[in-house]
Amino acid sequence: MALHLLKLAVGAESLDSLRAWVAQQAAASAAAGGPRVSRAKTRMSPKRVDEVLAGGSLYWVIKGALQGRQEIVGFEPFNDENGIKRLHIMLEPEVIAVRPRPCRPFQGWRYLTPEDAPADWRAIDLDDDIPATMRRELMELCLI
Repeated sequence: MALHLLKLAVGAESLDSLRAWVAQQAAASAAAGGPRVSRAKTRMSPKRVDEVLAGGSLYWVIKGALQGRQEIVGFEPFNDENGIKRLHIMLEPEVIAVRPRPCRPFQGWRYLTPEDAPADWRAIDLDDDIPATMRRELMELCLI
């Protein structure tokens, strides 16, 4: 059974801004001759790597709400500019919207079991009668 990770999207104002950041990272990685992936930097390495790599995703918390996810494709250790060991979480370049849910702030990342992970948010789930700006605000408040 796959195990997921949960992480704050520090600096992201919305799911769209996270998507733009991810697209920029993936394009830069591909332009440098590497794989088309985005990377999330972290200090601690998960001990349950095999479970995470068995289909796990990184779920993003944006503005106090769990709002999106990316599939995890690998882990890449590296040393930062100060020689401190860090880890890149290698991610597919697609950010998938999930049903928003409030989430309190935390540091680093957390494990997220499949039972606790929110369902993907599909476009057909949206009510077309709600204006797009209002829908976005209601989603950010985790009301829809």
